[in-house]
Amino acid sequence: MTTSPPQVNGHDRTAVPVIRDWRSAFNAPSVEQPVVELAPEPQPEPTAPAVDLVAQAEADAIRTRADAAAEEQRIKAEAAADALKIKAAEEARKLKLANDKAEARAAEERAARDARIAESNRKREEADRAKAKARQDEQAQKKAEAATAEEIAKAADRWRRYAVMFYAVCAVVALPVQIAAFWDPNAWWLVIAPLMLEGAALVVTKGAAAAVAAQRPHWHYRTVAWVFAFIAAGINLWHGMAAFDPATAIGTAFASLAGPGVWDLHEHGRIRKRDEVLTRRERKALKKAAKTEAEEKAASEKREAERQAYREKAAREAAETLDRIRNEEFPEVYRHAKRLAADLGERTITEAIWKRAKLDVDGALPGESAEVLRMRNVAERRVAAARENTSVTVASKTTNAQRASQMPSTRKPRVYNPPARPGRRRKGDTPKYVAAARKQAAITARNATPEEQK
Repeated sequence: MTTSPPQVNGHDRTAVPVIRDWRSAFNAPSVEQPVVELAPEPQPEPTAPAVDLVAQAEADAIRTRADAAAEEQRIKAEAAADALKIKAAEEARKLKLANDKAEARAAEERAARDARIAESNRKREEADRAKAKARQDEQAQKKAEAATAEEIAKAADRWRRYAVMFYAVCAVVALPVQIAAFWDPNAWWLVIAPLMLEGAALVVTKGAAAAVAAQRPHWHYRTVAWVFAFIAAGINLWHGMAAFDPATAIGTAFASLAGPGVWDLHEHGRIRKRDEVLTRRERKALKKAAKTEAEEKAASEKREAERQAYREKAAREAAETLDRIRNEEFPEVYRHAKRLAADLGERTITEAIWKRAKLDVDGALPGESAEVLRMRNVAERRVAAARENTSVTVASKTTNAQRASQMPSTRKPRVYNPPARPGRRRKGDTPKYVAAARKQAAITARNATPEEQK
């Protein structure tokens, strides 16, 4: 048991009352106890506390280390906070850049979409304008065609009326002389003859018009009309010269011919329009176009003939060059091919004949021979040796190299199960290879040439 020091932190330690039974102390009735005055104990003289320099130095060192550790932790915390701030700022910058890029991309896509929409609208508007313009042009053309057709119809109708009127005027001019020629007081009814003659010409002319409209032959109507017109003109000329003066005779004769002639011109125009007869200018243009086309066709045929002759000459020269080269490089095959061509009735050595001659002489198709095959095999072995970094004459690379039963092959798996005889290898005689050796053997087998796998 240790004794408590009389002082704590430079102050006197007071006596602590000891409670024996706290329940009895709390439960007992409160009874005033007489105050006992204790005699004052003698107090010792205060002494200065002893200073422990080592402990103080240790405490200062501990405090310094604690401060240094705290400072270091503070610096680390600040550095970590700064790093976090820098990282957050970098992340924020990257996020801002990503957002800016995304916004720029979205703006570009929006602008591109708006441009596409604007371009589509522009094209649609242009198409609508073009359609509207085409409709307007078509309507204008139709109106122009209708106006032209109407004008043509009016002109044709005026021409027809004028022709009829001129025919009537000519008949009026020609009839008096004809009537005077047939007048006889004793036979006055003969005056009907001129009317019948002019009327017959008019009727036949109408018959010609009907034939033209119905697209029937019309030449005989027009011939009869001209016969009547010449008869009337002859009567006017004969009687005018006998009874009147030459001017009257010639004028009335001309009137007898002019009326039917003008009407016949009208019908002739209708006939040409119906039959779509070309004008002299159109016929001349067509003739010129046909002549130009014939000249171009002749020039084209001439160029094609020259081109064909050049191709045939080039093919002939190429065939001659090929024959010369084959004769120089393969004289035996060439001689055999010439004999085969003569035997088969061919004038030249065809590819089929050359192929057959090559098989007969060299035993291989064109492009191959024993020397070529040997050279190819040597080259393949050299390439395989270069891939494996080994010599070409390694035993495993020879054609008849023996392989163990567990060696993989690129061909179908080899079944090695010989009968149980002395001196023969059996399954399990050779120890199993490790995994690395088996993999290397598989790689070697895959890279082996076809000649080496035989």
